[in-house]
Amino acid sequence: MNLYSFTPAEFAVFRRLGTPEKIQRFLDFDLAYNKEPNGLTCRSPRRVLRDRTAHCMEGALFGAAALRMLGHPPLLLDLEAVHDDDHVLAIYRSRGHWGAVAKSNYSGLRYREPVYRTLRELALSYFEHYYNLKRQKTLRRYSRPVNLRRFDRIDWMTAEEDVWTIPEYLTTISHTSLLPKRFERMLGRVDDRLFAAGLVGLVK
Repeated sequence: MNLYSFTPAEFAVFRRLGTPEKIQRFLDFDLAYNKEPNGLTCRSPRRVLRDRTAHCMEGALFGAAALRMLGHPPLLLDLEAVHDDDHVLAIYRSRGHWGAVAKSNYSGLRYREPVYRTLRELALSYFEHYYNLKRQKTLRRYSRPVNLRRFDRIDWMTAEEDVWTIPEYLTTISHTSLLPKRFERMLGRVDDRLFAAGLVGLVK
């Protein structure tokens, strides 16, 4: 049943995305990576479907909408970095464990199977793969889950205007540190093989 004001054609796309794995494949192969700076667009899932392009934030919104269609609450988790962009995940629970779907230009920052007992474990699974072009490991903090039902009043799934309210809200909430400050000075650089692996499929 279409409860969210999508057109029949739009809803038909979501109906084909019957598992988190299928949602991730759609993000990876059916949506071009939006290379516009993140400050230029923040498309709703409806506009992502229409334009067939998404960056990290737009992909997370689409993922949360698709997971909602499967009966999951539409949850986002913000990963906060230094000397790098933040990254946003659409997260879900299965059998008491956390997993995620995500859109990223880096191959290691996308899907996670629901095998993580805590959100900290889930966030830490991204640590070694989260680096900048200077090969610095940049992930530092993660947010609490944000349930997008709080934004239903702005029709975040089908809005024609950019939904900036959501990423703006993510910047205001508290984040939990993943490692003590003293550890940051001890971090090594990303090695050649991991760096190259992360860039597989990079859209320039």
